[in-house]
Amino acid sequence: MGQAGAHAPSSFFALALGSVGVVYGDIGTSPLYALREAVHAVADGEGPIARDTIIGVLSLILWSLILVVTIKYVVILLRADNKGEGGTLSLVALAQRAMGRSHALVLALGITGAALFYGDSMLTPAISVLSAVEGLKLAAPELGGYVVPITVAILIALFAVQSRGTGKVAALFGPIMGLWFAVLAITGLLHIMDDPGVFRALWPHYGLMFLINHSVVALAVLGAVCLAVTGAEALYADLGHFGRGPIRAAWLCFVFPALVLNYFGQGALVLAHPEAIENPFYRLVPDWGLLPLTIMATIATIIASQAVITGAFSLTRQAIQLGLLPRLEVRFTSASHQGQIFLPRVNAMLLIGVLFLVAMFGSSSGLAHAYGISVFGAMVVDGILAILVIWKGWRWSLAAAVLLIVPFLTIDIAFFSANLLKLFSGGYVPVLLASVLIVVMWTWVKGTAILFAKTRKVDVPLVELVEMLQKSPPHRIKGTAVFLTSDPETAPSALLHNLKHNKVLHEKNAILTVKTADVPRINDEERVNIEPIADGFWRVEMTFGYMEMPNVPKGLAILRKRGFKFDIMSTSFFLSRRSIRPAAQSGMPMWQDRLFISLAKNANDATDFFQIPTGRVVEVGTQVTV
Repeated sequence: MGQAGAHAPSSFFALALGSVGVVYGDIGTSPLYALREAVHAVADGEGPIARDTIIGVLSLILWSLILVVTIKYVVILLRADNKGEGGTLSLVALAQRAMGRSHALVLALGITGAALFYGDSMLTPAISVLSAVEGLKLAAPELGGYVVPITVAILIALFAVQSRGTGKVAALFGPIMGLWFAVLAITGLLHIMDDPGVFRALWPHYGLMFLINHSVVALAVLGAVCLAVTGAEALYADLGHFGRGPIRAAWLCFVFPALVLNYFGQGALVLAHPEAIENPFYRLVPDWGLLPLTIMATIATIIASQAVITGAFSLTRQAIQLGLLPRLEVRFTSASHQGQIFLPRVNAMLLIGVLFLVAMFGSSSGLAHAYGISVFGAMVVDGILAILVIWKGWRWSLAAAVLLIVPFLTIDIAFFSANLLKLFSGGYVPVLLASVLIVVMWTWVKGTAILFAKTRKVDVPLVELVEMLQKSPPHRIKGTAVFLTSDPETAPSALLHNLKHNKVLHEKNAILTVKTADVPRINDEERVNIEPIADGFWRVEMTFGYMEMPNVPKGLAILRKRGFKFDIMSTSFFLSRRSIRPAAQSGMPMWQDRLFISLAKNANDATDFFQIPTGRVVEVGTQVTV
């Protein structure tokens, strides 16, 4: 799907239109507040707004869109795909493959990037919907006092419908957002000639001179200018859904021109009518157009929010598969599209966080202080991972990889640093959230490694056990037993306990290991490998991509087609259920031990996670310390 040439013209257009709805929702709602907040940052520090201020801010916005979005993401990072998939965790998978799966730096970057994305997933719905509903203050002043309650009601409804699936709604995203970008372009175009001096912003010189001449407030202005490029990472994250060609075409031919026209229209309007800076986006239309524009902006922000919510679901599934999070319940909302999923716990966490942010800040201007740290922190992570992938994966020299990415990484760091100025006025919110999530993910990774190391000490090698059973065979019963284990070289504890307590062995015994590959999806031909060990014993390895949900019955069906005969109705699945207790001597502090145990207890049941028929499962309990 990655190449444009792989699509028929009609299919290419449909994918490009679809990408307008899903990929560009966040960046497409930035004109609601980006220019306003950037100019206010100067006005708060220097009094009346000067012409050079408007032109300088516009130049910074334009060249941020060119450098960060167009060159870094559209031109460069869209090429760093993992079997057609993109996103931070795809970069992690590529870097792990290039540098070694256990590389600590790659793992740390992946955890940090994922944690920061969750902050973005909470902030985007809050600031986007709130900024749109604030149009009521102009369109219907009598409803101005109800902006927050209306926003809360919209957000609750948005999160409530997630469990029903987004397939039908998503089909409308492209045309609606296509109309939204057309409105952005037209409303901006109508006002560009209010002051033709706005075209000076095309030269980067004006942006650079603005920063030099306004050094006192330069970082504060950058902290607001960066709002114009939030959502750029969605270009890369949604690569697998639409492909490189359609995403590029949509940006270069439609989205980017529409955004530039709207920002320039806002700038020309404010140059001609300085009082319009109160809310330049809504002042682009006459009074009769305020209510329709508010309604359309609200719909656009709901779509932008929907895209980032489903992105959080997808990221969580990838994080689970890559071992960064414990198993969580995943519900499939479409029979034909496996990418349409719903995670109840993640949905609830996001809703609570979003409502808290709306109640805490109360306005889009207030939320703008919290926005940015998580977004540009994630972009910095992408930049560092990109250097590693280009250096080791693409086999460029380190100097060439650094020369290519460091200029863009410098911009990302500048924006990130600018947002740190907002740390005490709201920026601490995403920092605290990301810190908590980093601790959770690192605890899970570290605790899982400690637990694995401890169980290895008491494990019995599988081959030794099979040889012992052949010399002294227990009573055999008909049927097939499937024993799930994370280590195919050692005897599963469920097998040992079954022999110890029941003193029987099935005719056929499959020692099954489910693995996650560092590619998004696996072909059925490569899904299952089977290796005979001895009479009645087979070692089975089932592999799934990190974008897939493990489905053991489907894997066994592939096995049956290859000649491994068994009756699913006479097959029993044996799983080990571990009861974890804190140890006096552990590799983690006691509080981290208890956190890991809590995460393990709240993990989704393995039966559901691996989609095993519940009536065929036998669980054997064991107690371990960590």
